[in-house]
Amino acid sequence: MIALCIHGGAGDRTPSSDDAAICRALESALDAGWAVLESGGMALDAVQVAIGVLEDEPLFNAGRGAALTRAGTVELDAALMDGATQRAGAVIGVRSIRYPIAAARAVLEHAPHVVMAGEGAERFALAHGCEAVEPAFFVTERAQRALERFLAEQARVELGTVGAVALDIRGNLAAGNSTGGVTGKLPGRVGDTPIIGAGTYADRRVAVACTGYGEYFIRVGAALRLALLVELAGCPLEEAARQVLAKVSALGGRGGIIALDRDGTIAMPFTTASMARAWRRSDGTNGVELYAPASASTRA
Repeated sequence: MIALCIHGGAGDRTPSSDDAAICRALESALDAGWAVLESGGMALDAVQVAIGVLEDEPLFNAGRGAALTRAGTVELDAALMDGATQRAGAVIGVRSIRYPIAAARAVLEHAPHVVMAGEGAERFALAHGCEAVEPAFFVTERAQRALERFLAEQARVELGTVGAVALDIRGNLAAGNSTGGVTGKLPGRVGDTPIIGAGTYADRRVAVACTGYGEYFIRVGAALRLALLVELAGCPLEEAARQVLAKVSALGGRGGIIALDRDGTIAMPFTTASMARAWRRSDGTNGVELYAPASASTRA
């Protein structure tokens, strides 16, 4: 069994003229990651490739088109975790690396640390072959309009990250996320995405990628909590994911989770009005959804 699930963020989207383009981008990311898995590649590579496609798509809140801080700047976070080895890498607040997920991979493979931030993370990523761009590359008119609305109304415009979880032919799992954070965030704010065990986690049993109001996912240790519910309490994947979201909701937060286990079961619950998501398994199960009610878990 091989399987791949990706998300494009949870939030309160309503149907718009962008929907078809969002679905195409999700399908492109899914195709790119699937090609890695189908050729016998590693789950970690599939996750990185799929997320990289979404980082290049301005319709999502990651990489180019990411949410802007109150100062009108970008501060990008990303994380990757390999379930087989439980090695992880994350970057916080990078501004000049085209693919933050590639910077997270560089930390995972080459640093003696798990998390690196700011200019130090950028220098490290560049030293290990990541592509540099000017910070202005990431700023789009769409993101600027969102910031203007936030500053005028003091209301969040969107939620979420982009992320992926994968299971490869060897039975290994991986998870990753990439984000610009939330529109109008204070410079220096860090959400759950680059915090291993909060927004991103993988081990030999499960891979988890969270999306939503990161502060709440941090406070409940969402991704690791889900994994422990599966490991220690024997919870089915879908039930574990819903229990975690209930904890988030109890604190006042909202969002969604994509999770995958070593049997190929996929769970995709969310508590927001929408969560962009796409999935595929080698048994032919597949789909792309934006607004439909969260699907029941897909079992092997």
